[in-house]
Amino acid sequence: MLTMNDMRTGATFAENGDPWIVLEADFMKKAQRRPVMRTKARNLRTGQVVNKTYKQGDSIEEADIARTKAQVLYVTGKEFSFMNQETYEQYALTADQIGDVAKFLHEGMEVEVMIFEGSPVSVKLPIKIEVKIIEAAPGLRGDSASNIMKEAIIEGGVKIQVPLFIKEGDVVRLDTRNGEYVERVQ
Repeated sequence: MLTMNDMRTGATFAENGDPWIVLEADFMKKAQRRPVMRTKARNLRTGQVVNKTYKQGDSIEEADIARTKAQVLYVTGKEFSFMNQETYEQYALTADQIGDVAKFLHEGMEVEVMIFEGSPVSVKLPIKIEVKIIEAAPGLRGDSASNIMKEAIIEGGVKIQVPLFIKEGDVVRLDTRNGEYVERVQ
């Protein structure tokens, strides 16, 4: 059983037979009131996102989720296929089940598949991934006095903000939690 204090970002719990993952957690304590934990959680089966509030003394059932390493085989429309590298078992998940990180998935990438009651429910990406810039506007000379960013498109068609010195064909490292540029890879 989980308590209010265990409900942090990334925590998984079960409610009404469905697995949930905490996307955001905010501890709130107002004067002369009991503290509460306000969370934003996503249902791992349906993809539904809801706000939930937990009070001190609430006990929440922990979800029994197994995690296994898998590789992205291919992407067809809104469906993603994965293969366990050890058992060669294949899994299929929709973009709704995966959530916002689906935009960073590409063929050949290694991820962690979450399995609840024998069926895959979601994936977890590494915190930092390397992607190739497929389109970027040229940087203008003299604009380097401050940290000015420009828009670039990475493989998969996702638009991100990168520094002016990044050009088409460069490989950059991104933070998958917020989709922000971290550094250029040599």
